[in-house]
Amino acid sequence: MASGKKLRVGVVGLGFGAEFIPLYQKHPDAECVAVCQRDEAKLKQVADMFKVERRYTRYEDMLRDKDIDAIHVVTPIAAHAPMTIAALDAGKHAASTVPMATTVSECLGIVEARKKSGKVYMMMETAVYTREFLFVKGKVEAGEIGKIQFLRGSHQQNMSLPGWPDYWYGFPPMHYATHAVSPLLALAGAEAESVVCFGSGTIRDEYKARYGSPFAVETALIKLRGSDLACEVTRSLFDTIRQYRESFDVYGTKSSIEWEQLAGEKPVLFTNYEDASRFEVPDYGSRLPKEIAPYTVHGVYDEDNEHTSFIQGAGHGGSHPHLAHEFIRAILEGRESYADARKAANWTMAGVCAHESAMKGGARVQIPATD
Repeated sequence: MASGKKLRVGVVGLGFGAEFIPLYQKHPDAECVAVCQRDEAKLKQVADMFKVERRYTRYEDMLRDKDIDAIHVVTPIAAHAPMTIAALDAGKHAASTVPMATTVSECLGIVEARKKSGKVYMMMETAVYTREFLFVKGKVEAGEIGKIQFLRGSHQQNMSLPGWPDYWYGFPPMHYATHAVSPLLALAGAEAESVVCFGSGTIRDEYKARYGSPFAVETALIKLRGSDLACEVTRSLFDTIRQYRESFDVYGTKSSIEWEQLAGEKPVLFTNYEDASRFEVPDYGSRLPKEIAPYTVHGVYDEDNEHTSFIQGAGHGGSHPHLAHEFIRAILEGRESYADARKAANWTMAGVCAHESAMKGGARVQIPATD
């Protein structure tokens, strides 16, 4: 890319992916030049809404477009790894929604493809750019937590009702654990080394059949490399009733922070042994270019189109504009992204190996190094 030229981004997958189009369009250093979607009606709807002229129904055609510098993959989970590797092999920078992949070999394949290509890769992990995470990260860096003694994460969701894409039903919980794993490893500043995980309960027979995963809940203890810390992660997807929860808790020698129990209660700060108080988490839009800063708190809606409820913006704790900004700046500055291939592989493999452990009755599983 020539100096001073805007980064030209293509977005593939226009469900959740559509939320990122205006971020690339409005960012001062980027532009969304192309979109890709197999469904022609949806492609036209979204491309017309955001006035994107270049449109593809075939990913292979998008990869051949020499005017695209970077591709953001926001497709069904099974396509993340092959599409990411194809983008890197085509000489494009690549970002992918979570999880990076669902097998160890795919994770390591992306690490190798990124290394060979020399391009930037970023897993667009919302959990490490939410306002809650940025708040706690600031506390840790300021020394206000003290020495971290323990971390706990959970991602609990009940997707048993009809309406989800068919591939979701019966999906192994820990294969999509990065929302719970990544904040813990990021705050600890360490990699996952090994994991012991147990499954609990069972899901209905028709769900079990698709992936051979029987568990309603999977709970893991993750040992960190070069650290005295262990992290606890709990994940559920089906047949377990609870309000949606995507959370992390941090316990330290000076203070501790726990996620709110119910939505809207506000998190809790523990100090001075047993003193406790709820607090308001600030927004961090001021860290972003002024053109996209409002997207941490405001959604994007088109009143003229009744089918645009999926264009929400400001989702996942205000993380979306932070993710787009980091991807853009990493490329333009010629550096690794925050959630680069090696880090993303470790975060993802922690969950993949946890499910393997659960299927083996809680046997310890070593998480491959990404050196």
